[in-house]
Amino acid sequence: MTGFPHGPVEAAPGVLVHSRSDREAGAETWLILAAHDKRQAQREWAEYGVALLRCGKTFTAIRVPAEIVHAVAGTSDRDEVASYLATALDRGPCFFDGNSQSYYALAPRSAAGRWSVPGTEALGGDFFLGVPATTITAPDPRCAAWWVVPMEGPAALCDVGIVRWLVERGRMRLAEVRALEASEDA
Repeated sequence: MTGFPHGPVEAAPGVLVHSRSDREAGAETWLILAAHDKRQAQREWAEYGVALLRCGKTFTAIRVPAEIVHAVAGTSDRDEVASYLATALDRGPCFFDGNSQSYYALAPRSAAGRWSVPGTEALGGDFFLGVPATTITAPDPRCAAWWVVPMEGPAALCDVGIVRWLVERGRMRLAEVRALEASEDA
């Protein structure tokens, strides 16, 4: 359906459908729980497009280098990577940060203590991370980060097993590409 009025509509008896703006607002409200100062985070999102949020309070951010994501996606094209990740992560939220050249998959806060995949890092505990506003889904002149796979709603996070699979497959493909390049150089 298109043209949803503001707020949920009933698609079938007992089934509510929420507009994208409602889901963004719900995700923003949930994310802001991780801010030290909620009003400041909202001002930062409005002015800079990115706000510092504390990992480990409501979510863990799994940092994956871009080269691993691009290897598993088979491309570095922004739109193709976004399409690949939306499918591979089963719509789990993920954003890209151009400053660190990393993708950040948001996972349950418990993932930080269980994550041990080489070449990546699970940011939990006392780590503060610049998280883009939920409305930033493409490069924005205010900040270097944007949502590649936007949050579907409050607490809608990535499955840790899926993120692990994606990273391991990406690392394997990256190793294959490097081995092929080395053999061609020899």
